[in-house]
Amino acid sequence: MTNNLLVTGSSGLVGSEVVSHFAPAGWRVFGVDNNQRAEFFGPGGDTRWNQNRLVELFPAFTHVELDIRHRQDVLKLLADLTPDLIVHAAAQPSHDLAASRPFDDFDVNAVGTLNLLEATRRHAGDAEFVHMSTNKVYGDRPNAIRLKVLPTRWDHDDPAYAYGISVHRTDTNHRQTLARTERP
Repeated sequence: MTNNLLVTGSSGLVGSEVVSHFAPAGWRVFGVDNNQRAEFFGPGGDTRWNQNRLVELFPAFTHVELDIRHRQDVLKLLADLTPDLIVHAAAQPSHDLAASRPFDDFDVNAVGTLNLLEATRRHAGDAEFVHMSTNKVYGDRPNAIRLKVLPTRWDHDDPAYAYGISVHRTDTNHRQTLARTERP
C-alpha cells in the first residue's frame, strides 16, 4: 500500500525538500502551493520554477493549486485525499511584510493553519500532522548562540545547548517591554 503525503508550501524551500525526500521513498506526494510568494515579493519571489522542477523529477508528485486560506477548498482536498501524513510548510515568511500587511500575514499563517487542522480533524484523523515553522518565533536570542560548522549542517558550539534551546531562555524582549511600561 502506498502512503499519501500532503505537503503545503511544496514549491518553497522547506516544502520542496520534503517532497524531494518522500517522493523517491515510495510515497504518493500531493503538493499544495499557489505561488503566493510572487504576489508578496514580485517576480523575484516566483516559485513556479521549483513547482515545475518537482513535477518533472518525481512521477509520484502531484501539484495541487490551492490557497490554504480558502476553508472549503481545504476541507474538500482532505476529504478527497485522506492523507497518512501532512507536512504543513506553507506560510507568509516575511516579518517585514507582516508589519505592512498584517491581515494577509494572519490569514495565511494562522487561518490557513487552522483550516488545515480542522480539515485534518474531520477527514484525516489518523494522519500525522507536522507543522514546520521558523526560528523567528523565538525572537533574537538564538542568534547569540555560538555555532560550529559540521560537514552537513551547523550545530551548537556550547554544551549547554546539546539538547536544544530552552523555550524559557529564547527571548528577553518581554522583560524589556515590562521594564518600559512599569517606569513612572
